[in-house]
Amino acid sequence: MARNFKEAVEHRRTYYHITNSSPISDNEIKEIIAFAVKNVPSAFNSQSSRVVLLLGKNHKKFWDITKEALKAIVPAEAFEKTLAKINSSFDCGYGTILYFEDMAVVENLQKAFPTYKDNFPIWSQQTSAMHQFAIWTMLEDAGLGASLQHYNPLIDEMVQNEWKLDPNWKLIAQMPFGTPTEGPGGKEFDPMGERFLTFE
Repeated sequence: MARNFKEAVEHRRTYYHITNSSPISDNEIKEIIAFAVKNVPSAFNSQSSRVVLLLGKNHKKFWDITKEALKAIVPAEAFEKTLAKINSSFDCGYGTILYFEDMAVVENLQKAFPTYKDNFPIWSQQTSAMHQFAIWTMLEDAGLGASLQHYNPLIDEMVQNEWKLDPNWKLIAQMPFGTPTEGPGGKEFDPMGERFLTFE
């Protein structure tokens, strides 16, 4: 949409009303994700983030797995509401992006740099967050709506088994996306004076 960086950041929002369509091609979606995976920074250039794109039947399968896992733990009287939320906000979308961190990379860095051992898991989460934000913002700029979900660790083992993923990959977040059918909800901002300080 030819927005500058600040405009793209400002327009990135959470969309719960999406449909199974996309204003851009699958190849363009892949290019957005690949660009972020290549260029988003990571501590010690660890490049620990792993991203999986699920489209078509794989997108549907992921949300079937999630519903199955939730049905086993959510009380019956509450499950219908949970099911309705997933069906109307996530499953109904065009695709889902799964964000992982490769814990083998993190553990190797802990061994190589023991002084920073306790920090590497924290930096790994920060790396994943930057990937999530970059991809989310670029999807928004391309006309797609997305939200960030966290059904892990409940679904971790089933996801690894279904797509034969490396067991060292730790699932961090899930991002369903599609063409928005409604605008995002309202957003309030706390006073900047409480969130940003300058000392000159």
